[in-house]
Parts: sequence; C-alpha cells; structure tokens
Amino acid sequence: MTTRHSTNRDQATRDGYELDTDPGRIDVDLVFRWLSSDSYWAANRPRAVVVRSIANSVVLGIYKDQAQVAFARVVTDYATFGWLCDVYVDPAERGHGLGTWLAEAARDLLAETGVLRIILATWDAHGVYEKAGFVPVARPDRWMEIDRRNTP
Repeated sequence: MTTRHSTNRDQATRDGYELDTDPGRIDVDLVFRWLSSDSYWAANRPRAVVVRSIANSVVLGIYKDQAQVAFARVVTDYATFGWLCDVYVDPAERGHGLGTWLAEAARDLLAETGVLRIILATWDAHGVYEKAGFVPVARPDRWMEIDRRNTP
C-alpha cells in the first residue's frame, strides 16, 4: 500500500494557536485516546486502525505551546473528492473556533488541489461547519453507503 501525503507543509497561527499539516507532529497516542474514548463516531476504534487512518490521510493538527489540542484528517484523491473526518478539539480548548479553523483549513487545502466536492458527517456540530461553508447534502437521495461498524 502506498501512502500519499502532500509535499507542501501548511502552517498558520491564530490567537496563540498553530495549525500544522506535518504528519510527524501528530501525537498519535493522544489522538487515539481522544477518538476511541471521547468521540461518539470512533468509540472503541482500535489503535491500529487509528494509526493506519492517520498514515493514509492528510492530517491537520492544532497546537498550543507545542502541545496538540485539536486534530482532523482528510481522505482525498487530490483531484475530485475529499472527506473531512475525525475532527476533534480537546474539551479544555473548545469555544475558541478551532473546529471551524480545521474545517476551513481542510477546505482551503483541498481547493488548492482543485477538489470540488468535500463531505463530512456530524451529529451535533452543524454550526461549526456552516461557518466554513458546509451545507446539508443537496440530494441525499443520491447517496448510499455500506456501514459495517456495528456488525460482528
């Protein structure tokens, strides 16, 4: 399996936070803990799956005083489609617009490559993503899925 990553490293700062797309800065143990124990969408996700998902995605981290405080990843072909997923902000850092910043950064990163369609799924954070330009799927009747998450 070939892992592809953008060769460009994007960094930005805002209000004492730093956003970076360097996969080497991701605190994998921390992200695993966040996702597997404190998210509804990845509860009990095995560490090996988290590691593989990070290795095969574009990753975005937000840092405060060099410590990671937020994470997101994008699954993309760099041409036609991107899926923003696993957006997580440490509870102590919520309310500072970090989730929206991650969504905006992912949107802009994909726009630079010409990707025209970006999707995401959320249960409770619609307002966070609306600020970055996301809207409900216009034609949900066209979308289908196979969801094996809760099958033995």
